[in-house]
Amino acid sequence: MGVSGSGKTTVGRGLAERLGVDYAEADEFHPPENIAKMSAGTPLTDEDRWPWLDAIAAWIRDHQDSGGVVTSSALKYKYRDVLRTGGDVFFVHLDGPRELIAGRLAGRTGHFMPAALLDSQIADLEPLRPDERGVVLDISATPDELVEAAVRATR
Repeated sequence: MGVSGSGKTTVGRGLAERLGVDYAEADEFHPPENIAKMSAGTPLTDEDRWPWLDAIAAWIRDHQDSGGVVTSSALKYKYRDVLRTGGDVFFVHLDGPRELIAGRLAGRTGHFMPAALLDSQIADLEPLRPDERGVVLDISATPDELVEAAVRATR
């Protein structure tokens, strides 16, 4: 979990590979309307997100026996509540300074999420609560270091 540009896809793919489980990118669960809104620089509303979160929770449910890694911003506690309806979930929150994330977004090509929405994501982000299983990792580490830390945390 984390804001756009925090490294979710890179770390998620690496974690899934290390654990030998399926991987899914939450962006692939968005309906075309959500992608169009974000591409236009319009933040999603909660109403936009519910079907998307339900689809991710269904993927989690389908992978309870085999395990899996799915990346999602999961910015708010209530969104993570929906994801937890899929079963046993452990969150890896990739966190770091706004300037680092903004620099990554500025250099990214081929993604529908504009850098202009970073501040709205940061404003929406609610840290993990004590009742949520998970770990917060500092994205100033290398991707390999983050994957290794996530492997250790999930075991």
